[in-house]
Amino acid sequence: MDGSPLRPPVDESSIRYPGWRAVIVCFLLATFAWAYAFYGQSVYLAEFQRLYGWPASLVATATSAFYLVGALLVVFVSDAIRIVGLRACLLIGVGFMALATVALGWVTSPLQLYLAYALLSIGWAGMSLGAITNTLGMYFSTRRGLAISLALNGASIGGVIGVPLLVIAVQAHGFSATMTAASVILLLVMVPAILFGIGKPPPRPSDTASGMPAQSATAIRAAAFRSLPFWTISIPFAFVLFSQVGFIVHQISFMDPLIGRERAAIAVSLMTLMAVVGRVGLGFFIDRIDQRKASSALFLSQAAALVVMINFHGDVALLVGSAVFGLTVGNAITLPALIIQRDFDTRSFGVLVSLVTAINQVTYAFAPGLIGLLRDLTGNYGAAFYLNVALEIAAAVIVLIKGRAELPEAR
Repeated sequence: MDGSPLRPPVDESSIRYPGWRAVIVCFLLATFAWAYAFYGQSVYLAEFQRLYGWPASLVATATSAFYLVGALLVVFVSDAIRIVGLRACLLIGVGFMALATVALGWVTSPLQLYLAYALLSIGWAGMSLGAITNTLGMYFSTRRGLAISLALNGASIGGVIGVPLLVIAVQAHGFSATMTAASVILLLVMVPAILFGIGKPPPRPSDTASGMPAQSATAIRAAAFRSLPFWTISIPFAFVLFSQVGFIVHQISFMDPLIGRERAAIAVSLMTLMAVVGRVGLGFFIDRIDQRKASSALFLSQAAALVVMINFHGDVALLVGSAVFGLTVGNAITLPALIIQRDFDTRSFGVLVSLVTAINQVTYAFAPGLIGLLRDLTGNYGAAFYLNVALEIAAAVIVLIKGRAELPEAR
């Protein structure tokens, strides 16, 4: 592309390959991003209700606004990386996440809550799925699926350790002090990790080996919107993530009056632990099976878990239901990228993953607010969670529809 001599192919399997350092950095990014901005939402909702008596719909609507703004930003993550550079883009994301985390601890009014979540949305866009998949897409070609799967285990670890630590710290030191300390820890870990772990990605000749010109991001997006396979990835995973986010944000508030705050936090940890188990377990053979059929089966299992938790409120039922629900949580953020890699040309990978991520996030941005509104209108979470069940079943059907995927003509 730049006229330089051809270089020998890089060995992505080598332990010395710099891409594996990038995997570690992305693992840490995912850990903090999901702990603070995703799973942490259930802690924030419960705390703002406890501190100020705000209705679930008010806090959850602010959460929805956070996801919506983040979705609009994530579409342009690949452009931001191209303009300011990979390392700078990740550092900007970390900086905004740290600033938002401190701000959340000092919120005393709904307006301040919305402003803090606006900052959080920038940090989320710069640290979460779009940033991680684009980063690893610059380092990996043949081992891209494995690299993304390993890095996104950090998302589940963020839930396993993040929520219990936040709950314990808030009870011991208060919400403001906990959020300030969380921000400091984020900066102390991530700034050095990015500075020393992220460099200039090495050239990957396989991406241009065909001699065909690279497609513009605009052309790829335009072709995707006309592609049936693209929509049968985007729509079902948007439905499932709507269901997941709606449940996760309200999980502690749902379970607190039934089994207590501590056991509710354990249920969250169990769910996210099973997300790791599910992702790693499926990862051993996901390349040898139909990924769409696997997705459909996971969606149905998650729907069944919700039905159990809606109708049975004992400790065992809620813990088992959370565990089964978690098996899909991890794979729901990994499988879209793997299906895209299999169904579409490799040159469109980064743009399509960002686009699917944005569409999914726009959809599930409305989940916390809608679930909170239904809960306030009906007095319980039954009707709200049955909406999630219906979406999971619809997703299980749609994801099985597959057509022909083509790359747009060069422009």
